[in-house]
Amino acid sequence: MICDLQKASLLKRASAYILDLILLTIVITGAAFALSAILKYDSYSETLDRIYNEYEAEYGIDFDISAEEFSALPEEEKKVYEDVNRLMNENEEAIEAYNMTVNLALVITSLSILIAYLSLEFAVPMILKNGQTVGKKVFGIGLVRQDCVRITPFMLFVRTLLGKCTVETMIPAYILILIIFGNLGMTGTVILVGFAVLQLALVATSRTNAAIHDMMAATVAVDLNSQMIFESEADLLAYKNKLHAENAARDRYIS
Repeated sequence: MICDLQKASLLKRASAYILDLILLTIVITGAAFALSAILKYDSYSETLDRIYNEYEAEYGIDFDISAEEFSALPEEEKKVYEDVNRLMNENEEAIEAYNMTVNLALVITSLSILIAYLSLEFAVPMILKNGQTVGKKVFGIGLVRQDCVRITPFMLFVRTLLGKCTVETMIPAYILILIIFGNLGMTGTVILVGFAVLQLALVATSRTNAAIHDMMAATVAVDLNSQMIFESEADLLAYKNKLHAENAARDRYIS
């Protein structure tokens, strides 16, 4: 190889990831609170809770019952649940409150995550250079192409917005929301566990210890203190030609 990749250790990467995750969580939480207030999420959620409580008190049921608990109920009690669900589906206020609660939860989650990643995982690395987030800066980690050329803004965009934000965060978050609202259940849990196992397997077995976002952008996390980085492919080619000329001259001298 023309350039040896000085891959950052998994310990450093994990430490940087934890610090960045803490910062992301703070920004996502703050953005979610602000958007919830702006979009009046709490009013729809409180309306839905009120309707649930009214039906629970009137018919003596529990909407938080699990599928296993429901299956164990006598047929008479199952019939009560079915009748209440039918009444809920005919209650326009309940339908509107439920739809708005679910839709706003998805919108708020999406925008909050997007704001956090755009600011901390795209804007900050553009300022600090070499794809460095705050966590990577603290632990001396940067990003390069797999051929040791400096990454481009487009690669950083793909890595951050498509890889980390969309595939690794938003999709699992959507699945989690659907699990919470009872639309996926065990299927969603299996998908989330499978996704986590896949991510860990890729980091453990790939040549560059790359997660999904690094594979999508063809980037590698490296130790900046020891990594040679070329500004462009032209610089890489010039360095390659220089090495070739030096080797040729050495061979002639030995001969």
